[in-house]
Amino acid sequence: MLSCTRAAIRRGGCLITQCRHYGLTAEHESLKDNLMKLIDKEINPHCDKWEKDQIFPAHEVFKLLGDNGYLGISKPVEYGGLGLDYSYEIAAAEAFASINCGGVSMAIGVQCDMATPALTKYGSHHVKENFLKPTIAGDYVACLGVSEVGSGSDVSSIRSKAHVDGNEWVINGGKMWTTNGTQADWMCMLVNTNDNKNPHRSKSLICVPMKSKGVSVHRKINKMGMHSSDTAEITMENVRVPLDNLIGEEGKGFQQQMNQFQNERIYAAAGALPAMDRAIQETIAYTSQRKAFGKSILDNQYVHYRLAELQTEVECLRALLYQCVQQHVAGEDITPQATMLKLKSGRLVREVTDSCLQFWGGMGYTDDVIISRLWRDTRLMSIGGGADEVMLNVICKYMGIEPGSRG
Repeated sequence: MLSCTRAAIRRGGCLITQCRHYGLTAEHESLKDNLMKLIDKEINPHCDKWEKDQIFPAHEVFKLLGDNGYLGISKPVEYGGLGLDYSYEIAAAEAFASINCGGVSMAIGVQCDMATPALTKYGSHHVKENFLKPTIAGDYVACLGVSEVGSGSDVSSIRSKAHVDGNEWVINGGKMWTTNGTQADWMCMLVNTNDNKNPHRSKSLICVPMKSKGVSVHRKINKMGMHSSDTAEITMENVRVPLDNLIGEEGKGFQQQMNQFQNERIYAAAGALPAMDRAIQETIAYTSQRKAFGKSILDNQYVHYRLAELQTEVECLRALLYQCVQQHVAGEDITPQATMLKLKSGRLVREVTDSCLQFWGGMGYTDDVIISRLWRDTRLMSIGGGADEVMLNVICKYMGIEPGSRG
C-alpha cells in the first residue's frame, strides 16, 4: 500500500494548521502519539492481509489495546477504565483513524463508543461487572444490535421481541449489519419488551451473550468497503438470558439508544476528519511528483485551488467537532450539534475522497494506493449510524420546520 506522507500527517491536519489544538493539552497529545506508535508497530503491518482476508483478529487486537488501557479511556476506574473525560476518547479516536484500514477503527468504535456508553451510564453493577469490565480489558468483543431487516435508520420500527419467563428474558428476532458480529462475545441488543403502543416506550437494552443457545450467525455480509471488519446478520430463536442482563429500566431502551447514538456520531466524525486530512496530504504528495504536459499535476491551478478549498472545509468541520466535544464533556444535550456533525462529516468526506481520487487518475482506481481504500471505506459515513436523510429529519425537528410540527 503506497503511502507518501505518514510522517507529515502524524499529528493530523494540514501542515499549515498543525499547531491548532482546540483545547487539547499535552496529555491529550501524549495519549494520541503513544497510541499511534502502538498502531504503527502492532496493527498497520497487518492491515493489507486483513483487508484481503476480509476479517481481522478482533480478540487479539482488542486484547492488545485493552492491556494498554485504550478501550476504556473515559470509562470508570472501578471497571478497569482510565476515568478520563470524553475529550481523551476523541484524541484516541483521531489516533485510531491512522489505522490503514477503516474496518478496524470502526470495530474499535463499536467496542468503545457504540455498544458500551449506555451500559456505562445506565447499567447495574452486575451487568457492568459481567460485560463492561471484560470489554474494557479486551477479553470480550462487543457488538451492537439495533438495525434489522426492514428496520435500519428507523429504529422505532424494530420487531425483535423479548418476554419474561420466570427469571429470564426469552428473545426472538434478528439483527442486521452487525459490526463484529461473527466474533462478538456479547451484544448490546435493543428489543421490544412490552406492548406499549408508543414505540419509544416499548423497548429495552439487554446484554445478550453471543454463545447463548438459539443465537446464530445467519450469514457474514460482503461489503463495498470496510473489508477488514466482519459484518453479520444475526438470528435469535428462544434465546434465554437472565433478567439481570437488562440495562437500566425496562421500556427506556429507545431513549438510552438515542443517547448512545450521540457518542457514535462524534466518534465517527473524529475518525472521518483525519481520513480527510490524510486524503488531502497524500494527494498533495502524489500530485507534486506526478508529471503531465511538462509540469506536476499539483501545479495546475485548479488542482491546488481545489485542495485548498477542501482543507478549508475540513478545518470548519473540525471546529464543530471540538465544540460538540466540549459541550458533551460539560454534560449538555448535544443532539442537534452531533446530528449536524454527523451529516456534514458524511457529506464532506465523500466530497474530499472523491475529489482527491480524481487527481490520482488511473492509479487512484487501483488497490495499490491508500486513496482508493479511503474512498470506499468512508462512503459508509453517510449511511451507517443514521443516514443523511434521517439526520436532516432530526435537525428539522429541532428547528421546528418539520411538516406537522408548525402551528
